[in-house]
Amino acid sequence: MNLHEYQAKALFRAFGVDVPRGKTATTAAEAVAAARELGGSVWVVKAQVHAGGRGKAGGVKIAKTLEEVESLAQQMLGSELKTLQTGQRGLPIHTVLIEEGLEIVNELYLSALIDRSSQRIVFMGSSEGGMNIEEVAASTPEKIITVKIDPAAGLQPYQCRQMGFGMGLAMPEIKQLTQAMQGFYAMFTAKDASLLEINPLIVTGDGRVLALDGKVNLDDNALYRHPDLAQLRDETQEDARENEAHQYDLNYVALEGNIGCMVNGAGLAMATMDVIKLHGGEPANFLDVGGGATAERVAQAFKLILSSESVKAILVNIFGGIVRCDLIAQGIIAAVKEVGLSIPVVVRLQGTNVEIGRQLLAESGMNIITAGDLTEAAKQVVAAAR
Repeated sequence: MNLHEYQAKALFRAFGVDVPRGKTATTAAEAVAAARELGGSVWVVKAQVHAGGRGKAGGVKIAKTLEEVESLAQQMLGSELKTLQTGQRGLPIHTVLIEEGLEIVNELYLSALIDRSSQRIVFMGSSEGGMNIEEVAASTPEKIITVKIDPAAGLQPYQCRQMGFGMGLAMPEIKQLTQAMQGFYAMFTAKDASLLEINPLIVTGDGRVLALDGKVNLDDNALYRHPDLAQLRDETQEDARENEAHQYDLNYVALEGNIGCMVNGAGLAMATMDVIKLHGGEPANFLDVGGGATAERVAQAFKLILSSESVKAILVNIFGGIVRCDLIAQGIIAAVKEVGLSIPVVVRLQGTNVEIGRQLLAESGMNIITAGDLTEAAKQVVAAAR
């Protein structure tokens, strides 16, 4: 689950990571009031969407008068922001963050994430803040400092100094960086995060080290332990189909192909998509209905797949272990009747009561094609989609 910048900064502040003064607004009048309360003569108006690259897309603007604050807020609120990360879809702007203007003398990069290969929380830092870290890694990899944290010992002060010296900071700045990294580490473990990022982490003219931006990714699987954080979810920033799938405990990710996929098990789903690609097709989605697929969940899965107008055929690949194949077949037939399916459906069943399940599908009188193995099913669905 992603958080908005203003939500991320509220957490940063709670864990001792310094951030600029700012206030949120949902109307132009609130934006002006926020700027007036912050004081000063320069403000930054930031669109709050779940995407990076906002500055290049016009989602971060500097205002030097209250009239400019009002005008920029009016332009952003109610519109959609399209960045390199969002693609053509765009994300709606319901909130803007008004922040104080600051004199920036240095821009840095700092993040904490999970490195699965070493099974460690890893800090990454760079003196090249304000840029995409992927570009830095490609062009000047020597400017990226990596620090791996032993889970038994935790983050050590010498590791913070190692990061600070690598960024080229002076000792007063390294002391503040140490505080920020310690806050990051405490927040990462306490809130079950998967990624924390500040880009840029700035040094101001008066020597303060502040998180000018903030990105937080939380582990969805741990949200049951953090009901307060779960309430911060902004479903308007997410794919409507993925939100609907979440309500039915379905794992759904929209893709750009024309072959809908419904599979039980994430590994089998990935393999199914690979085989479709191997035979010249393009998957329209990743959809794992889980090991305990029921008729209701199968029906809902069909509805999710068909919510994409680009889908021309559907491949159902179910291994009936926990749930019998005959029950899955009944669910497929009921779902096809309910949604009034007009496009071809290729079904590959394997497992308990597979023969009964195939017989039910064959005698249904519907546009359902049965396949004996995955390769055959993939070839059939690619041909059907064409």
